[in-house]
Amino acid sequence: MVTAAQTLLTDLDALVPAHLELYKDLHSHPELSFQEHRTSGIVADRLRELGYEVTTDIGPTGLVGVLRNGEGPTVLSRADMDALPVLEESGLPYASTVTAMDTEGREVPVMHACGHDMHVTCLLAAAQLLAEHRETWSGTFIALFQPAEEVGTGAASMVEGGLATAIPTPDVALGQHVMGLPHDTVASRPGPAMSAADSIRITVHGRGTHGSMPHTGIDAVLLASSIVVRLQGIVARELAPGQFGVVTVGSLHAGSKSNVIPARATLLLNLRSYDDATRAQLRAAVERIVRAECEASGSPTPPDIEYTDPFPLTDNSPEVHARVSAAFTEHFGDKATPMEPSTGSEDFSDIPRALGAPYLYWIWGGFDPETYHRAEAEGTLNSTIPGNHASTFVPVAEPTLRTGASAMTVAVLAYLAKGA
Repeated sequence: MVTAAQTLLTDLDALVPAHLELYKDLHSHPELSFQEHRTSGIVADRLRELGYEVTTDIGPTGLVGVLRNGEGPTVLSRADMDALPVLEESGLPYASTVTAMDTEGREVPVMHACGHDMHVTCLLAAAQLLAEHRETWSGTFIALFQPAEEVGTGAASMVEGGLATAIPTPDVALGQHVMGLPHDTVASRPGPAMSAADSIRITVHGRGTHGSMPHTGIDAVLLASSIVVRLQGIVARELAPGQFGVVTVGSLHAGSKSNVIPARATLLLNLRSYDDATRAQLRAAVERIVRAECEASGSPTPPDIEYTDPFPLTDNSPEVHARVSAAFTEHFGDKATPMEPSTGSEDFSDIPRALGAPYLYWIWGGFDPETYHRAEAEGTLNSTIPGNHASTFVPVAEPTLRTGASAMTVAVLAYLAKGA
């Protein structure tokens, strides 16, 4: 029996060349978070050409396309659009040479170093297949293109920008991400799939003085260093063995001259967890340690603790996973594999959570299988396959595009195919 997915995907070969050109164009023209005006415009034009009802300027550069096709479920699929302030070193003919102004007014290089250009292209390909084969499915399909995933606020901005009134309420939401796996592999899991994350800016206060007279001041460098060391005990000594948590100090800045003891120091932290209880435990431990070290150092004022760039836990619905993973197995065979929980984070789940919809977020690969498996056997994966956000993270364009477009189409039709 030929499935609806097989019927649609027979046309994928014809779509690939044009979508490869689109992908390379998007890769060459990356845009930072909330600056995705060109990308959003291209997507909106393509969706309109396919007959979608398009609503733009949601959040502020997000957009949605709605395709109604009779009675049936409503399925939402999401792709993120933003790039990163990374200097591309891939050496590809379509490598980015773009620069842009960041939120602090600095000119920075810009690169699609996390594959969001591939996400956009794959969702557009799936959207075209669905538009051109309405006889195979019934219901409503929503293609959502989200800004600013990299800063963790893009999904929330679309919710706050009126997303719920711009679209029919979805019965299920779907999302995917290209990763450092073989490009023929699709992986999914129920339950926690991507960690919750918090970034914290902490400023501690001392009393500045001359480097030759440390006894007359309160050394903010020593204070900050004591905090860094003490924070390492949270995961090692406060979380139970097997309880996942990460506490990273990514930046420590204090002072500007060797013979001046500075009056303040700033630390930038990142926390990761798989459940709300651990997240609260990590936050409380960080704040306790920071305040205690400030007290121990005789800090003249309390520390400033500011939480930024929050990412929610991605907690996949077991029911949605069961249905979609069965469809993946039927289509991809043994290349549909279980996904290990990722320590990375995503804001996708803010959308289905706000809309009251169950969801599934899966990953697929973007790199040559032979190279991957050889590196795996030699124990050199980390040095051979670039990680997301690296200056060389560029998926093999094809067949990564084909796999991603197929995965999204198969997942959508698990709900919308006639007789599903």
